[in-house]
Amino acid sequence: MSQWISVCPLAEILPGTGVCALIGEQQVAIFRPRADEQLYAISNIDPFAQASVLSRGLIAEHQGELWVASPLKKQHFRLHDGWCMEDESRSVASFTHRIVDGMVQVAAQ
Repeated sequence: MSQWISVCPLAEILPGTGVCALIGEQQVAIFRPRADEQLYAISNIDPFAQASVLSRGLIAEHQGELWVASPLKKQHFRLHDGWCMEDESRSVASFTHRIVDGMVQVAAQ
């Protein structure tokens, strides 16, 4: 059974942006691409630069998929599973998440 960690109210994540949350000892980037309740959660650590920056990356759509481009070295990570477009050996973890009574929650891993 997962332990759910409350992060913030959904309304505090502006559409088209990402935020960073500390879940246990892991930094998680939570993205809200649109004004609906669809969210994505992946590791915030850019594996190429070893920096905590993915939550500040640019959200983009490519071939029907949503991606975030790292603000440092510009590699693209698919939002639904963390797969890296340029080098799949450097993909990042994705996190299970949900919204309960307007509160964003992420499962601790």
